[in-house]
Amino acid sequence: MEFDWTTFALEIINFLVLVWLLQRFLYKPVTAAIARRQAGIEKTLADAREMRGEAEALKRQYENRMAEWEQEKARAFQQLRQEMDAERARLMAALQASLDEERNKQHAVEQRRAIEQRQRLEEEARTGGGRFAARLLSRLASAELEERIRRVLLEDLPQLPERELHALRSAGQTDGAKITSAYPLSDAQRAELTGALDHLAGRPVACEFGQSPDLMAGLRISVGPWMLRSSLLDELHFFAGAQHADAKH
Repeated sequence: MEFDWTTFALEIINFLVLVWLLQRFLYKPVTAAIARRQAGIEKTLADAREMRGEAEALKRQYENRMAEWEQEKARAFQQLRQEMDAERARLMAALQASLDEERNKQHAVEQRRAIEQRQRLEEEARTGGGRFAARLLSRLASAELEERIRRVLLEDLPQLPERELHALRSAGQTDGAKITSAYPLSDAQRAELTGALDHLAGRPVACEFGQSPDLMAGLRISVGPWMLRSSLLDELHFFAGAQHADAKH
């Protein structure tokens, strides 16, 4: 078999034409497509890296925000706890103050009730004592007791304080005397009383005599505004008044 250079040359030419055609119409578009795809891939990778960076930044921001939130939550919880403790302390103080005030009020009420009870008992005791003394003195009252009271009165008249004597003398200059007794007085008893008043007044004193069984026993002498009480009734009134004054103090 002989080698045909013409055929070989045509084959070479065909091959070169084929290579040129492939490079012209196939390789360059494929290379361009590959380049465009590579560029797309690079862009996608760049976008992915950027998105990853943004995601990591967001993640760090989220983590920082969560840490800040935890700190804020801890601070808020601590502040809330402090406020609750302060409010609890305030409420407890208010409750204690209210209890103390109520206790003081109750103590004051009980103390006032005790004082009122004591005063009522003392008043009842004074009233009972006054009634007992009145019953006792009414049983002891007699003309003989009144005579003894009259004798004591005649002995005590000259010993009156100077202020009382001055008031008696001043009243005796313009007014007469009224002498009241529980029992009737004899003429001699009246004369003796009149003479004693004349001596104290330094001048004759007109005396008017009266009788009042309510005095139980004793005398009551009045000269104008001046009055001398010396009877069982007046002593009982004086005793009751003194007890009432002591009870007030």
